[in-house]
Amino acid sequence: MERIIYIYLIIINLVGVAVMGIDKSKARRQAWRIPEKTLFLISILGGSIGTWAGMYLFRHKTKHWYFVVGMPLILFVQLALVFWYMR
Repeated sequence: MERIIYIYLIIINLVGVAVMGIDKSKARRQAWRIPEKTLFLISILGGSIGTWAGMYLFRHKTKHWYFVVGMPLILFVQLALVFWYMR
């Protein structure tokens, strides 16, 4: 079971990085964009490290305070829940 969780987290974080890159590419081309709620949903579902990394890797959404504050906050809450569950 533990292995499945690790695989899931790797995949969802890769998805997080990918969607930030895809959305940045779409923004440059002025194409249809990925909704912000989808970006946050991926983060909430465990991809917070990936979406946060994607923000800075692609320099995307770094001027929006709710991303700059929200993504690390989601990660902090997730880590707190993991530590709480493990004690």
